[in-house]
Amino acid sequence: MELSLQGLRALVTAASRGLGAATARQLSLEGAQVAICSRDAERIAATAARISAESGQRVIPLTADVSDPQAATRLVAETVDVLGGLDILITNAGGPPSGPFAALGVEAWEAAVQTTLLSAVRLIQAALPYLRASRHPAILTLTSYSAKQPIPNLVLSNSLRAAVIGLTKTLAGELGPEGIRVNSIMPGWTRTERVTELMEARARQKGTDIETEIAAQVAAIPLRRMADPEEFARVAAFLCSPAASYIHGAMIPVDGGAILAAL
Repeated sequence: MELSLQGLRALVTAASRGLGAATARQLSLEGAQVAICSRDAERIAATAARISAESGQRVIPLTADVSDPQAATRLVAETVDVLGGLDILITNAGGPPSGPFAALGVEAWEAAVQTTLLSAVRLIQAALPYLRASRHPAILTLTSYSAKQPIPNLVLSNSLRAAVIGLTKTLAGELGPEGIRVNSIMPGWTRTERVTELMEARARQKGTDIETEIAAQVAAIPLRRMADPEEFARVAAFLCSPAASYIHGAMIPVDGGAILAAL
């Protein structure tokens, strides 16, 4: 299928590794011009160079902490300055800390709100003037299947990913008449650095090892495996492309059937 992403301009946040990096790579392979950001200047530069070498397309590394209230406006402005506009915004942020409700104070909640929810709000607000000028505008929020089926020991993520989905659905209603498509992907367990960290934390808590915890998690997934980041990225690239021109307000699970299994 031809996605018609050639020449479109995209910003993907939190993209030095994991799902963000995989999504940026897929967009670049499809011919898009991509700007990516991370708090770590060295890591984001290395990721941009690696993607660009593979795709032959320009990939712009930018340094920003999306939890910083001032970051969104600057990040979008830098992207537009280099790429000449913006057609696709993909909001992503590192997951908040794990832990049960009783172990997390108000400060942890406030920090998670900044990183998980308000980063998406600010980025979309900053990007809207440029998306309104695009012929193929699309917003994609990266959330989690935990918004539908809470994951034990992830109360911050469970709560705030659901809030981002509420934002996404609301914006779909508000921005649809302007032709700006807004969707979300709810990934399940995917082989990323973040998931490795969560499995290690679970193993420490239970006194087991990471292999045991991965095996237990996989056993609860109908496809009996975790996803590769590229499987997620292909769905993301499609949803952001003109090929998905009538998909709007969708919350797409890429979870191997995990939500189904929990019903």
